[in-house]
Amino acid sequence: MNSTQVDQDISDLNKFGYVQELLREMGGFTAFAISFSVISILTGATQLFGYGLTHGGPFQICVGWTIVSIFTFFVALAMAELASSFPTAGAVYHWSHILGGRTLGWFTAALNTIGQFALMAGIDYGLAQFIFGIVGVTATPAMIFALFSMLLFSHAILNHRGIHIVGRLNDFSAWYHILVVAALVGALLWRGTAQPVDFLLQFSSTDGFSKPYSFFVGLLVAQWTLCGYDAAAHVTEETVDPRRRAPWGIVLSVVVSVLAGAAMLFLVVLSIPDLAQAHGFGDAAFQEILKLRLGVGPARVMSGLIAGAMWLCGLASMTSASRMVYAFARDGGLPFAHLWATISPEHRTPSNAIWGLSAFALLLSLSVDIYSAIVSIATITLYLSYGLPIVARVIGEWRGRPYPTGPWNLGRIGTLISIVAVVWIAIITVAFVLPPNQQAGVAMAVVSLLLLGLWVFQVRKTFVGPKFAKGIA
Repeated sequence: MNSTQVDQDISDLNKFGYVQELLREMGGFTAFAISFSVISILTGATQLFGYGLTHGGPFQICVGWTIVSIFTFFVALAMAELASSFPTAGAVYHWSHILGGRTLGWFTAALNTIGQFALMAGIDYGLAQFIFGIVGVTATPAMIFALFSMLLFSHAILNHRGIHIVGRLNDFSAWYHILVVAALVGALLWRGTAQPVDFLLQFSSTDGFSKPYSFFVGLLVAQWTLCGYDAAAHVTEETVDPRRRAPWGIVLSVVVSVLAGAAMLFLVVLSIPDLAQAHGFGDAAFQEILKLRLGVGPARVMSGLIAGAMWLCGLASMTSASRMVYAFARDGGLPFAHLWATISPEHRTPSNAIWGLSAFALLLSLSVDIYSAIVSIATITLYLSYGLPIVARVIGEWRGRPYPTGPWNLGRIGTLISIVAVVWIAIITVAFVLPPNQQAGVAMAVVSLLLLGLWVFQVRKTFVGPKFAKGIA
């Protein structure tokens, strides 16, 4: 580790008004690995594969993946620029505050916090369902909740123990994901496809909606998968040379996920022997297709490996989420802020934030009974929190107030890329609250009213915002 670089990073952080409390030892690969692990193409794409078949079939999974990938890349580029300019654990929250003021900063932080624990809930709840599918057990809601609780506990205890352990596991997770995807792709290629290539463009839905509408709401499969790559920005206070390494972590995690995800999903689709039969598999479609194509034994082994990737994804997600809560709380943005901003003196981790997030994830799973609605909430709130600082950046430049660019920047095309990113976020926000995910729409309406009330009647009177040194913005 370059001690001179670490000293520079600590001095850089001090200019934002913060002391170095977290342990700064993460390298560039770890910054990439944590975002890549949270995206986890072996999690989102497999958990919602049946949902994709319902809302467009092969066309949805393949064309939908391609369209979402292109626009997600624009969002990632816009976020990477901001991460280079403002390398703090608050990430999107600090970006919004600097570029748009404390009100925008607070709402960005609130949405990202909600999205983070919804993401955790979605990952581990989906994993619990997936595990029961591997062993062939028809699980009751109580059984799923019990396993879900144990999975959350395993992630919380490891995150509590320290970034050294979690960082090593995240490095391992990146390679593990790549190797499992390669193994799955290799097994399917060895077995041979069941359909011609033009099968990828076959539209087939069973949701009763019109084709355009079905395809529109079905984009959730790809967008839920390509979510959470802000993780590299949330751990910048633990990363060496974060102004360069965090942006590359964001961008490369999306690029590698898009390419590996396309290879995996396209081959699984071409391995479907009978589309009508696949529609009948419901949420277990991914596993059942593997059984038909690879045989029961090999399919269960492969599903077990995929479950391992999901577990690693949940671990990385909790790391990212706890840093966001810690950063928001240390600025007084949350109720009982001092509690959530407490750092474990032994492990130097935001321990109370870790355990509090686990509790809130459990509560979310009890209040929303449709899995796709949980992931809709996570996707919408996270992408809104991504979009608000990008909007502030565009408006600021339009008004002649350019922000200070970091060493990683896009030059003149940065503004155009940011505008495309904002338009895409607006489109998916509408798409993912429509039926059959109207529970997400109701939940978002309630959350919006609660946040507005909290801001008007309490927070705006006390919340100062990030502790930025004078002139840093």
